[in-house]
Amino acid sequence: MIKKIKTTLISIMAAAALIVPLAVPAGVYAATIDQSLCGGTNLTLTEGGNCVNPEAETKVNSTITLALNIFSAVVGIIAVVMIILGGVKYITSQGESANVTSAKNTILYALVGLVVVALSQVIVRFVLNRFIGSDTV
Repeated sequence: MIKKIKTTLISIMAAAALIVPLAVPAGVYAATIDQSLCGGTNLTLTEGGNCVNPEAETKVNSTITLALNIFSAVVGIIAVVMIILGGVKYITSQGESANVTSAKNTILYALVGLVVVALSQVIVRFVLNRFIGSDTV
């Protein structure tokens, strides 16, 4: 049963690894940086003579936050389903020690998954706030 759970989790992680990059748009800026190009756009000229987009950091922050929230929601739903399945397995184990242990492990692994997702939220938000310097995340 644990092998089946591992296979299922690996399949879900592989699917998420393939889908998540498609959900995050790539930013492309293809223009020659010139004083005349900064005028009339939302770009501002810096002291070094570069045109920059002040909203770019906000867009990156919001994109990362959105991706993290979606990933956390998906993993949270999966963990709740696994806890329910573990409970059903526990109820239907009829006192057999191998089945009871399997059910307890299912519940335990689902709870550990929830803790890991919660900690990943905290770590990513800390890194965004620390290195990008934004308090909006």
